[in-house]
Amino acid sequence: MAALKELKGRINSVQSTLKITSAMKMVSSAKLHRVQASMEALARYENRFTEAVAALCSDPDVVTASPLYLPHKTLRRAVVIAIASDSSLCGAFNANAVKELTALMSSLKSEGFTEITLYPIGEKMVQAVSGPGFSERFAPGVSICTDYRRMAGKYSFDGIAPLATLLMKEYIAGRNDRVCMVYNHFHSMGRQSPVTDQLLPFREESVDNAGREAAHDYILEPGPDELLADLLPSATRIRLYRVLLDSVTAENAARMIAMQTATDNAQELIDDLSLEYNKRRQQAITAELADIVSSSEE
Repeated sequence: MAALKELKGRINSVQSTLKITSAMKMVSSAKLHRVQASMEALARYENRFTEAVAALCSDPDVVTASPLYLPHKTLRRAVVIAIASDSSLCGAFNANAVKELTALMSSLKSEGFTEITLYPIGEKMVQAVSGPGFSERFAPGVSICTDYRRMAGKYSFDGIAPLATLLMKEYIAGRNDRVCMVYNHFHSMGRQSPVTDQLLPFREESVDNAGREAAHDYILEPGPDELLADLLPSATRIRLYRVLLDSVTAENAARMIAMQTATDNAQELIDDLSLEYNKRRQQAITAELADIVSSSEE
């Protein structure tokens, strides 16, 4: 009987876990659909906006109009915005982001950057970069600013835009020479991959040859220099916010898949334990019947 009670206790425990993972899956699914809709809408806007800015930058007459577009000759100071999540239970989401950050840090060091400032977003990223293993590997010359650590859970354009504004001012003043971003990109519900992207200086990778040719047909009012002075900072802020939404979307997709997998595993374990429980219960009943029969025969 003790073995049966133990099995029953395990079944009840796994059932409680199943209820939790199932609820977490539903919550992640609701959050995913909400942030995914915002991210996809912003991505379409950002693509068209960036295409217009890149077309202007591709014009040889205005290519030097904005310092945000011009790379610095001396590469000494870099800034890295590393985005993860505030909590775990999302598979390899956080581990992949930290691994991508580690690879980027090594690459920047090999390029000759002697000073690197990290802006970790998400508590898991803050914990990773604050650990002794990370600091010992890349020190000295690495500083960490945690002013925006909560943006993963409380994401908003008004919250993240000041960071973009600060980094643009520092880039124009020459206090940083490159700004990079590390995050998980949302491809689909079942695929999220860590990527490294460059925020500053602005790059025109999104515009194709047709876009460059179309740039010469634009009627600009005011002139291209004045337009770029306003459009490039806006494009930078929008891009950083889109990356943040992309990471949050990938996080919720990863957590939903992880909770679905955990729920399936819990249900499978419950089935196995229930089968074992029923077998042992039947054996116990058979043994009791056998004892009753043998006692009556005596």
